[in-house]
Amino acid sequence: MRAAIVSTFGSPPVFGEYDEPEAGEGEVVVNVRAAPLSPIVKSLAAGKHYASSTAAGFVPGIDGVGIDPNGQRVYFLFPKPPFGSMAEKALIATTSVVRVPDGVADERAAAVVTAGLSSWVALKSRAHFRAGETVLINGATASAGALAVQVATHLGATRIVATGRNEAKLASLPDAVEKIPLDQNADEALRRIFSEGIDVVLDYLWGDPASRVIAAATINRGSFNGEQRLRYVQIGSIAGGSIAISAHSLRSSGLEILGSGIGSLSMGELVAGAGQLLEAIPTAGFDTPVKTLPLSAVAEAWEDHAEDYRLVLCP
Repeated sequence: MRAAIVSTFGSPPVFGEYDEPEAGEGEVVVNVRAAPLSPIVKSLAAGKHYASSTAAGFVPGIDGVGIDPNGQRVYFLFPKPPFGSMAEKALIATTSVVRVPDGVADERAAAVVTAGLSSWVALKSRAHFRAGETVLINGATASAGALAVQVATHLGATRIVATGRNEAKLASLPDAVEKIPLDQNADEALRRIFSEGIDVVLDYLWGDPASRVIAAATINRGSFNGEQRLRYVQIGSIAGGSIAISAHSLRSSGLEILGSGIGSLSMGELVAGAGQLLEAIPTAGFDTPVKTLPLSAVAEAWEDHAEDYRLVLCP
């Protein structure tokens, strides 16, 4: 079968021929129709992710849309190595597929889930978000952060605050969203926001932006009446892999730092979240810009570093 193949860690996959998968017990072979290229896919293929394979020679891709042997259109997650989603066929556990609603195009389903699943499971499974709470999205200008705004709105957030370095992209978010550009004036604006009360932070950046947000959330705390609980959910780290946190920031505030990803969530929880997100698309109207390319253009796609749309490869 035709497939993208990671021959060497750190280099773009090559397009070529690969052995076809054969289903065993509890497995199904899916004919792939849309395979999204997300930051985690690139990180895994570079050998830099904590869940990366130890050897090259595999097909990249962790999710996609395809047709199962019964002719059912499905979304699938976590193909069985070495068969990733960026091929004509992928090998999937029968517990890792969910139905794609009628009327939702393949590329839209692929793009929305790959961009929106992080915020969906972070809010519902990690933060245990409740309608009526407030959310700050640190890094809302890329596609995942912008979809997090849509998800938080759908789940009933009464106040959404968005941060980002690109002021034009911040301005393109809905009018009801409060925007804080991460410039020299951000610290004062962040302190004001947290003094007014934030329940959940979704952090796509980490690094210096996270340090600034946490400092603003915890400065001058230590009320004898107890501080408001703040669930800070760490999702991405494009601005840096580590930060320093003072001890008093934790002791004097209601700050709780949680991670959301493979490991902090089980595969079953992630698959369930994908199914819930897909089922919500027709009523919630979740959408994100998509750029589609043929699978043969995988090397070109790999060098596309745009953040304002999702790339989807179509075998």
